Amino acid sequence: MIPRYSRPEMTAIWDPQTRFRIWFEIEAYASDAMAELGIIPKEAAFTIWEKARHATFDVARIDAIERETKHDVIAFLTHLAEIVGPQARFVHQGMTSSDILDTCFNVQLVRAADLLIADVEKLLEALKRRAFEHKMTPTIGRSHGIHAEPVTFGLKLAQAYAEFSRGRERLQAARREVATCAISGAVGTFAQVDPRVEEHVAKAMGLAVEPISTQVIPRDRHAMYFATLGVVAASIERLATEIRHLQRTEVLEAEEFFSVGQKGSSAMPHKRNPVLSENLTGLSRMVRAYVTPAMEDVALWHERDISHSSVERMIGPDATVTLDFALARLTGLIDKLLVYPENMKRNLDRLGGLIHSQRVLIALTQKGVAREEAYALVQRNAMKVWRGEGDFLAFLKTDMDVTKHLSNAEIEANFDLGYHFKHVDTIFRRVFGES
Repeated sequence: MIPRYSRPEMTAIWDPQTRFRIWFEIEAYASDAMAELGIIPKEAAFTIWEKARHATFDVARIDAIERETKHDVIAFLTHLAEIVGPQARFVHQGMTSSDILDTCFNVQLVRAADLLIADVEKLLEALKRRAFEHKMTPTIGRSHGIHAEPVTFGLKLAQAYAEFSRGRERLQAARREVATCAISGAVGTFAQVDPRVEEHVAKAMGLAVEPISTQVIPRDRHAMYFATLGVVAASIERLATEIRHLQRTEVLEAEEFFSVGQKGSSAMPHKRNPVLSENLTGLSRMVRAYVTPAMEDVALWHERDISHSSVERMIGPDATVTLDFALARLTGLIDKLLVYPENMKRNLDRLGGLIHSQRVLIALTQKGVAREEAYALVQRNAMKVWRGEGDFLAFLKTDMDVTKHLSNAEIEANFDLGYHFKHVDTIFRRVFGES
């Protein structure tokens, strides 16, 4: 997590002051429940809230205590006692560190998910607007990087919209899965803390009760959460890679916005590079890199160990902050993307009509020609065009093996660009609904 690729709202979730505030709230809500159950005095629960509700925790002081105690939660509780006073002896009754750490981590992941979901929704708005703008803008579809058949640029963006819509659903599911609370004490048996305390804290923190925790919340939940972030990052890279290819000099069908005063190269003043989409490719790789350690955190020893702790201290902030930044950057890129329909038209015509080869193939089979024979007839004319010897339509019209089955008018009818777009409206309705 570095400032260059961070945005303040997401970064704030992982700030030490935020973390200690969440720790305090967990402890204070637990004290409320214990007071109601008669486990601790009600005036103790009141004092805990009264003294620390608006306190600013001294991070440096907590760090100093931790250097001595070698235990972060104890360091926090010691500092909290300095703020609360004698009634602090009733804090953390029957609880264990993981009750605080795990519940807090899940609160942070839920808040991060809320921001990420909002990020995706903004991206979807940009994709939808640009998709409808270019709904019928013809461009070449490519398979293996080679010209295939015509599509529209709007369809390319609609595909991305559908993919990120699935990403939003996955993030919502991941949020639900990780939104659990565990206040079950050492090894998760509730021996020293009443389950009703957990229920109260969970409700107060907007979480669900973890059905069964050991001393920790099961890490399969977190593995799924970070795997979801990885899938969303993969979708970012997919779209970024498409833009990078479309901006290549030989293609130049779309291009990242180039602002006044921007420089593309320290050596070559003419350069306009796809720096944002290249950056997004790198950021996506980093988010996906956090998936494997999250998976490996699932297998903890017995009721708990802390092999997951160091991992989560890094991947929690880094993965969410990086993905948040990447989604925002991609939204801006799409919003300002320069699109060049004239270059798309030029590229469509670049292969001299070869993009219509399948239609001619089908037309011949419908006239009774065996498919293998029809394929050979079309391919032998197409290969002449590949070698730069002429125009596909002209070759077909002079091929007697073709013209004995198709008239010139019938051949020409198969070169209609609009034919390929007759179902664009249907696809858009599937993706965007009837609106």
